[in-house]
Amino acid sequence: MYLRYVGMMKSVCMRYAKDEMEAEDILQEAFISVFKNIKSYKSEGALGAWLRRITVNKAIEQFRKNKTLQKLSENVGYFQADEDFEITVLNQLNLDDLIAKIATLPVGYRTVFNLYAIEGYTHKEIGEMLKISPGTSKSQYSRARNLLNEIITSEIEADKIRLNYAN
Repeated sequence: MYLRYVGMMKSVCMRYAKDEMEAEDILQEAFISVFKNIKSYKSEGALGAWLRRITVNKAIEQFRKNKTLQKLSENVGYFQADEDFEITVLNQLNLDDLIAKIATLPVGYRTVFNLYAIEGYTHKEIGEMLKISPGTSKSQYSRARNLLNEIITSEIEADKIRLNYAN
């Protein structure tokens, strides 16, 4: 089981960790928890999904322990997501580039973005996990999307300028 799922679980850990060492720590804690609780697994759902949920929970616990996940303010109002988020820009990136860009987001934004956009949790579930309101989760996700859009767009513009100077 470990060999089958370690790669997938490590990639989950890397999305939440500040570096590879922290990802390894999260991964180790997740698998310890899996092996301790394997008898509680009911084969009603996919084993990989069960492992992923444990891994995400361990990543969140790690953030809380290290105080790297700053308390997201309950007073942040819901910021309506820009519907013109440039999906075409995202389509120009390969997966590794996109993951690298997501990793540059501030930790709170990155965590909410990963939980919602990549892991598929609802804002209500994220709120419960992080002890924030669903509105705050939506706001943080929207801001993460906007910041990610700015990062990607500014890099594309810089590449265009470099190409113009090269020609």
